[in-house]
This record gives sequence, C-alpha cells and structure tokens, in this order.
Amino acid sequence: MDDLFDAFEGDDTVEDLQTDEANNDAQPEKLSRVREAANDLLESMARGDGAATVKRQRLDDDAAVEAALEEEREADDECDQQNRVTVHEIQTGENCTHEVALPPGVEFTPLNALSTTPAHQYPFQLDAFQREAITCIENNQSVLVSAHTSAGKTVVALYAIAQALRDKQRVIYTSPIKALSNQKYRELEEEFGDVGLMTGDVTINADASCLVMTTEILRSMLYRGSQMMREVGWVVFDEIHYMRDKERGVVWEETIILLPSSVHHVFLSATIPNAKQFAEWVCWLHSQPCHVVYTDYRPTPLQHFIFPAGGSGLYEVVNQQGVFREEKFAEAMSGLSMAGDAAKGGIMRGRKGGSKGQSEANVVKIIRTVKERDMIPCIIFSFSRKECEAYALSLKDMDFNNEQEKGVVKEIFKNAIDLLSDDDKKLPQIGQVLPLLQRGIGIHHSGLLPILKETVEILFGEGLLKTLFATETFSMGLNMPARTVLFTSARKFDGKDNRWITSGEYIQMAGRAGRRGKDDRGLVILMVDQQISSDDAKQIIKGATDPLNSQFRLTYNMVLNLMRVEDITPEFMLERSFHQFQNYAAIPGIKEKIREKEAELDAMKIEGETELAGFFDMERQMEMLRASIKKTILSVKHVVPFLHPGRLFKIKTGVRDFGWGVLINFHKKINPEDQHDMIYVLDMLIALDPASASDVSNPGALKPPQPGGKVVWELVPMTIECIDDLSAVRLKLPKDLSSKEAKDQVARMVKEVNGRFPSLPTLDPIKDQKIADAGFKSNMEKLDDIEKRHASHPLRKNPEFEKLAKQFSEKEASARQLKELRDELKRVKSLLHLNELSNRKRVLRRLGYAADGDAIQTKGRVACEVSAADELLLTEMIFGNVFEDLDVPQVAALLSCFVFQENSSPAKMAEELAGCLRQIQNYARRIAKISSECRLDIVEDEYVESFRPAMMDVVKNWVNGMSFAEILKTTDIFEGSIIRCFRRLEELLREMVGAAKAVQNTELEAKFEMARTKIKRDIVFAASLYL
Repeated sequence: MDDLFDAFEGDDTVEDLQTDEANNDAQPEKLSRVREAANDLLESMARGDGAATVKRQRLDDDAAVEAALEEEREADDECDQQNRVTVHEIQTGENCTHEVALPPGVEFTPLNALSTTPAHQYPFQLDAFQREAITCIENNQSVLVSAHTSAGKTVVALYAIAQALRDKQRVIYTSPIKALSNQKYRELEEEFGDVGLMTGDVTINADASCLVMTTEILRSMLYRGSQMMREVGWVVFDEIHYMRDKERGVVWEETIILLPSSVHHVFLSATIPNAKQFAEWVCWLHSQPCHVVYTDYRPTPLQHFIFPAGGSGLYEVVNQQGVFREEKFAEAMSGLSMAGDAAKGGIMRGRKGGSKGQSEANVVKIIRTVKERDMIPCIIFSFSRKECEAYALSLKDMDFNNEQEKGVVKEIFKNAIDLLSDDDKKLPQIGQVLPLLQRGIGIHHSGLLPILKETVEILFGEGLLKTLFATETFSMGLNMPARTVLFTSARKFDGKDNRWITSGEYIQMAGRAGRRGKDDRGLVILMVDQQISSDDAKQIIKGATDPLNSQFRLTYNMVLNLMRVEDITPEFMLERSFHQFQNYAAIPGIKEKIREKEAELDAMKIEGETELAGFFDMERQMEMLRASIKKTILSVKHVVPFLHPGRLFKIKTGVRDFGWGVLINFHKKINPEDQHDMIYVLDMLIALDPASASDVSNPGALKPPQPGGKVVWELVPMTIECIDDLSAVRLKLPKDLSSKEAKDQVARMVKEVNGRFPSLPTLDPIKDQKIADAGFKSNMEKLDDIEKRHASHPLRKNPEFEKLAKQFSEKEASARQLKELRDELKRVKSLLHLNELSNRKRVLRRLGYAADGDAIQTKGRVACEVSAADELLLTEMIFGNVFEDLDVPQVAALLSCFVFQENSSPAKMAEELAGCLRQIQNYARRIAKISSECRLDIVEDEYVESFRPAMMDVVKNWVNGMSFAEILKTTDIFEGSIIRCFRRLEELLREMVGAAKAVQNTELEAKFEMARTKIKRDIVFAASLYL
C-alpha cells in the first residue's frame, strides 16, 4: 500500500547606464544645503576631527544649523500630522476589541446601529465580534475580522454578500486555493443562488452577481482593466493571512493596491498581532476607513496535553483557563523513557531516521486512549505524506464505524467515483482507500487523487470519519473541526532545517480542536520524543501568532503589466506596497530616538575635547596598523613554512580563545566551494572544557576551559585560519599520541614552557618569517612611531585623564549611534526595491521587452500573457522558434519543466526530450548571464536547475494517450502530485495560447491548444464533487 496515498550576448550599453543614472538623478532632493552642513558637522564630531575645524564650524554654523534642524523637524512633524492615519478605539461588548483606522484629516463619526431590517437573517444569536463587524458593513465601511479558526468569521462574509445583492451591487469572494474556491462556491450557491465561479480551469455563471474566484484571477482582471470592476461594491478576502506566504503572498498585495478605492473590503483572518497595522495600510491606500474587529475568544476552550514518547499517559500542560502547569510539564519530560529517547533518531528524526515502529505504537496508544475517553473525532497532523499513510495503516486492528455507517460510507464513495471512467475506478489508490474509510479512518494530503481528497472531506464533514491523518494544509480554510487534535511530532523539516514548529503553526492546527455547539472542550495532544525546555514548550503552545509581514517582491510580469497600464508605474506599486508601509511605520519611533540622542549629545560637555580626540585617533590608527600587520604575519604563505610538529600555535575561533596548543600534524585538501583552492587542516592538541569535548570532530561546539576549572587535552582538527599567533618554541613529541598518558605528558610540557616565560617568544616577522614586503615594513615603522608618541602624550599627565577618557568614549559612542539612527531614517524613507527595479528594467531593455521611457514592446506584451511560469524564458523561447520544430507531445513535455516543483528521483528520458531540456537550460544560462551583468543577484546554476524534468516522460506518455494506471507504473511520484502538475500545465498552456495570439502565430496557437486539449481527459480533470 506504499502507493496509497540575439540580444543575449551584448554588454550594458553606455546609454543604458546613463539612462539609469539620469533617472536616479531626477529624484527630488530631500535635504537642504544647510541640513547637509549639519550632517557634515555631526559626522566630523563623531570622527573626532581636529580643534580648528570643529571650532570654526561651531562659530560659523552653530546657530544656523540649530535653526535649520528645528525648522526641518517642525516641517516634518507638520507633514506627519497631515499625512498620518489615525486610529480610534470603539467601545464594544465582551470578548472583542474594535478599532478603526481613519484617513488623514477625517474625524471619527459613530456608526449607525444595526438595521431592524437586516440584509441577512441568522437562526442563532450573533457573537459580539460578529455584530461589530456586520455593523461596519451596514455602514459601508471596510473591516478586517481577526479571530481563531472556526470562530464564525464566515457569518460576516455572508452578510457582506447579502447586502451587496440587496443593493444591486456585484461582490467578489476570493480564496487562496482552487479547492477552497470550489467548496465556497457550493456553500454560497446553496445560500444565495446567484453565484458564479472563476478559477481558471473552471468557469460557471461568469455573469453572476456574486463571483467566487482565486486571488490570481482577480489580479489578472485588474491588470486587464475589466469593465466588471465598475459594478463591484465589495470584495471578500478569505484567509488574508495567506499574504505572508513567501511564494504567492505578493499576489494579495498587488490585488489590494490595484482595487478601485470605491470598492469596500471584508478581510477574514486568523488571529494576527499586527491587524491594526494592516488596516492602517488599507486606509492609507484607499483613503477610506478600515475597521479591525479582533477576538481571541474561543467558544470551545482548549486543553493542551503532552504525550512523552514511550510513556503511558497524557500530561495536561495548559488547562482550559490557559494556565501553563510547570509541574505537569516536568512530569512529562521525566516520563520520556529510554524507548522515547531511542526513537528520536537524532537531529533528523522524522526526515531520515528514527524508530518508525515505536512512533506508530505511540500513535496507536494515544488514539486508543482518545477513543476510550470518547474524544473522537480526532485529526492527526503529521509533517510528511508518507507518515500520514503509515500511521493510518498502523490502526489495522481498530474500527470506529458500525455497520450502518459503513454502508453510508460505501454509498457516498460509490457515488463519488461514478464520475470516473471504468479504468480509473480500478486505480490502486481508489481500491486501497475504501476499506480504511469504512472503518472510519481517513487520509488527507497533497499526494492523494483530488477526487479522493474531496470524498474524505465530505465524509469527515458528515461525521463518518472518526480519525483523519492529515498534513498541515488541511488546517487552512476548510471548516472541518474535530474534538481532538494530535501532533505526531513537535518538529518539522521546512526544506532547510529540522526545527520546532512555530507558535503560529501550532495555533493554526490546534484551532481545529473543539466543535462549537457540540463539545464543551477541545483536546490538543503534542507527542514529544525528545527533551524540550519549558520556555520552548511555552513558546509553541502559548506563543503569539505569526505577524502578517509583507512578502512583496518584484516580478517581470508585474513590471511589464504596470508599464502597459496607463497612469500607473512600477514605482507606484513599490510606494504603495505593505512592505514599504511597514518601513514607513518605523519613522516616528526613529525620529524620537534621534531627538533623544541629540539632547544627550548636547548635554555632554567635556574639558579638553579636541586633545582627547587626537589621543583616541592615535589609538584607532594603532589598532588598524596592528590588524594589517597581523594579517600579513598570519597569511598562509608566511605560516606554512613553520607548520612543524611540536610547534606551539595560539588558537582562536571567533571569540573563543583556546590559548597555546601543539601542532601534531597537518594535511591539505581541496576546498569544496572552490576547486582551485586548497584548505590546510591542522591536527592541534589543545586544552578544552571537559563538558564540550565529547565530539572533537565538531570544532564549532568546543569550548575553552573555564578559568580555574577542569581541563582535558584533545586532538582537534582546525583550519589554518584559526591560528592567532606563532611561537618560536617547538616541543619534542612522543611517538604515539593516541593514549591519554601521552597527551597528558605533552600538556605538562606546555605548562612548563608557559611557566618558564612570562610571555612565550614568538617568531620575528622580519628575521624569522623573512617578510620582505615594503608596505609591511612601512606599517611596522609607523606603528613604532605612533606607539612612542601615544606613550608620551601630555594627556597622560592629567590626573583626570581616566575620567575624561571615559566621558569622551561615551560621547563618541553616542555620536556613532546618532549617525546610525540618521542612516536608518534615510533608509526607511527611501523606496525599497528601487535599485532592483532599475536593474530589472535594464534587463528588459537589453532583451527588447521595453524601450527608453518604459515604452513596452511586442516581446513585453507577449510576456504579459504569462504569469503561471517564467515569463522571460518562455517569451525568449517563443521568439527563438524553439516550439516550431517540436510536436504536440514534446511541447507539453517541455513546458512541464516550468510547473513541476517537487523533489523527485532523477528523471529518465529519451534523447529527444533531453534535447528539449538542453534548450531550456541554454536559454536560462543566457538570461542568467544578462541578469548578472545588469547587477541582479542570481546564481546561474540554481536558476538553471529550477526547471525540473521529472515529469517530461510522464506528460509525453499522457498526451500520447497512455492510461493513468499505466502512467503510475512508470514513476514513483504521488498520484496527487501528478494531477496537480497536469492542472498547472493546462493553466500554462492556456496562457501560451494567449502569448501565441499576441504575436499572431496561428500555427503555434493551434499547437498549444492541441496540447491543452490532449491533457484534459479522464481522472486528471475529473469534475470537483463540490460543483
């Protein structure tokens, strides 16, 4: 059951560079000449420049500078007051808060009370937060509703839709994923009737007054200037916290920015700590009030338990009142048995190692307990698809359904798969899942066939599944709570690290526990298989949710579309992004810190400040010279000749000083990051803190001994860069150093040498190391001269010297801090991503997508048609006639490299497909080369390897008519992943049809359309059960 579930080669032209520089020069000057003088003065004070300069500037400019600074402060403050969004708090009932962000200059006006003839009636009493949010909608004002999962946010969305329909307006309901759009369409169509759906691959009743669509579809409509937007009164953004998604979050920002200011918004979100900041941004964007209604109230309270792996009981670590119970947590940690410790499998548990059988036994034990306590249904969250399946199969002896329920499950399952062909009904995954479902056990992850995922959702919603094994995607959007939630691990692999889950992830998934109106409490169980500190546990279970931080990034599709739209520029998008707004939000705080630091500096009056500046300038010069000299002495070419066994070297790594150690041996090896470079590895016998000496193969974990503490001498591999000094002393070493006795003997020798000399003699760089570099000798002479002058400086005779020196150091530190604050203020006031935008425009000009003045060209219009994949690369391939010589199966196979993103086994492919892949890679390398020349950060190999060929053979076979069952025999990729790739490919082919139309290439258009037609068949494009 493993399968269950020719512009390229040119350089930057002088014209390109001059154009960019001219554009930059055209930016308005923000600082007056007097302010520049003031900055120069403050910087010179920070440097401690000579008395004449300082005194002259003080005499000439002090009054003018102060007047100019004060004038600028007043102007800034006045500007801030005029442009600042204000926030008003509104008194509410229990369990919620209500604030409203108001545009500059707008006074708060109390909201009209709820109408006696509401747009929508509910068969239950509304919660306080629902009443507050609906009041905002009745007053035609935007609102962000931030509440826990299953708190009832959808009630607010329904009211906005009902009101829009009553007022003869159109309303758009957006969701982050197509599956959720399908589900919402079904719910809203049953409620209102006049509802349509637009997800790209499915369009139903596009003229409906209420349209459900993905955020990408809405963005596309806005870029194309859809006339329909004139009729839209409201847009509902479901799961707006998805805006923090690294890949797709930018789509939400673009959409919100581009929406007409006449449109009002309803934002539905999980609890987010910076909801007010988001509302302020929307208010600032569209010059309209935006309310925040927030509640962290749970109608069904949660209890949080820890189950120690290998243990026998559950420990309540957070009770229903939200109190963390330290004593129970300590009991749970002490309950981690030897079996649990063995099961953790080291740092990569859950990814590669660990005791699979032990973990499954723990899960079975917990589910038995939950069943006995009558706390089902239960959702079991795992962080890998294979784990989901393994845990579900481990319940082979458990049955949660009676015979009647089994019959209903079988009937629903049969009705669902009746949509499939006879061949598809025989697929292994379909045949294997039914026995599990009949016993009340479900599996839900991205590797399942979509029709099976929807069947599982329907069965779970009907109460016919009592245990559901799911990945964390199940926690998003779908309104399917349970009585109990179980985490099979407190750690997850995020693609880079195996880390503790965040509090935001925990809250999102744990929020599925506790069904409103059915349960008096919800249970959350965290299975822990290794020690975790009390602080870490509190952070996970009781920590704050993740803030809604911008993931704004520039894309070529965005830049080109904005070039094409009248009256809007790419700079307009940068200025209005949430990313930029969050930067602006820091300005008042930075200004206040600057005022405080200026006042602090003004109050610092030091006698003889000019002489002190000169004295400390000498110290800085000495420090720089010593660093330069040391760098030369410790360079590889000057150290290698003295790598003799027995020589003493001082070893230092970062801030850890291991003192003098003994070189035993050394060897060279090739640098893995640079094949032309060699690394010198030294075998050093050094003194260590015994507590850190258990694994000497990991120098990063080693620590020097504590002063006066115990010491152990061990042989440790160190790179040559760890040498901090070279001694002239060499010891005679024992022949065999493997024994503790031999190491102790060498340690005694080192101790004896240290005792004989107050400071160990070091190699003379001139006489011993034979350093003949003229610059080195000059630095040595300069250092000697400055050291003599420094030692005889008149200030040293001043009895108040120590006190004055301390005061001067403090003032210098404050001056540096002031400069840093001013630099930070300048940075946050500057437009983020502006340099990147300038460089991307240069790429577009080099490739012929845009001309000077941002005039979009034919290639640019073609690239505007593509948003599902790399628009530049695909456009270059169209204009390079790559697709002309390919047949339809090859075209589809080639395009699959752009939409398949999962890790998989190396692909096996015919030579014809390998040739297609090489064409992608050649074009990609050329684009990477130009991007690099245009100063964009790009790693050529990573970019080229991002186009993955694992589905090429599968796609070619499918287009040629192979059945899905036969396809599965040729690959180990999950069924659900295959179908998702095909659906993304269909979306890309649809865009490629538009791209071919843009260049009026009817033959190419027909080829893309034929490929699209051939992949749209059978189970790959089976209709959703929600439609």
